[in-house]
Amino acid sequence: MYAVVKTGGRQYRVEPGQVVRVNKLEAAVGEAVSLNEVLLVKDGETLKAGTPLLDGATVSATVVEQDRAKKIIVFKKKRRQGYQKKQGHRQDYTALKITAINF
Repeated sequence: MYAVVKTGGRQYRVEPGQVVRVNKLEAAVGEAVSLNEVLLVKDGETLKAGTPLLDGATVSATVVEQDRAKKIIVFKKKRRQGYQKKQGHRQDYTALKITAINF
């Protein structure tokens, strides 16, 4: 059984027991979270797809950690112009452990 959920402007394919990193959610570690924007659910041979969302379908999850991802370097350069710019960025994320898919 799996579901496709939308959170933070991105879509994720999730299964019960899986740990997923999503864009930061305002929730404490250990808190239960419900993801309501479910696009698709597949249970065995049955596939249910919404237009665009499934009515009454939710995905239950627990917050495992709130952290920041590894730093990425953004380097811009224009040749022969003497222009260089170096920036770093760390994205905040929330790690969710999927507990149940309800539909």
